[in-house]
Amino acid sequence: MLEALIIAAEEGEAVNPLIPAWYDIVYSIIPFLLVLFVFWKVVLPRMQATLDERSAKIEGGIKQAESAQAEAKAALEEYNKLLAEARAEASKIREQARVDGGAILADLKEQASAEAARITATAQQQIEAERQAALVSLRAEVGTLALDLASGVIGESLTDDKKATAIVDRFLADLEASEKAAK
Repeated sequence: MLEALIIAAEEGEAVNPLIPAWYDIVYSIIPFLLVLFVFWKVVLPRMQATLDERSAKIEGGIKQAESAQAEAKAALEEYNKLLAEARAEASKIREQARVDGGAILADLKEQASAEAARITATAQQQIEAERQAALVSLRAEVGTLALDLASGVIGESLTDDKKATAIVDRFLADLEASEKAAK
């Protein structure tokens, strides 16, 4: 190129140093077109395939994420539904337990009342039996004491059992009648 400048300077032509010579342009266009053709036919399709593959992966990932999100939402709704059912069932069980507990408590109270009434009746029967036994024993002793006392007062022996028993019975009957009249 230096030679071309020297020759052009000798010829007297004005040469612009910023504009290359025509043969430089031709020799530069051929490798440029060759590189452009290789880039167009080899590099761009591979790059496009790589970009398409990435795009497909990204879209597939987005679809998977959306489906996973929908599944998670459905699972959450199912979980909430099952939880609500479990709570309702637990509430029913608690209520049934309360009712059963009340029934058991009422039954136990009834049994306790019946047992208390039975024990009270048995105790009253026993008390009445003991009272009757005490009355019989007391009558016999009061009769004996009354006869002894009457014998001491009268000065005669009252040994006739039938007569003594009749006197004692009449005395006790009069005593009971006076007690009832006093009440």
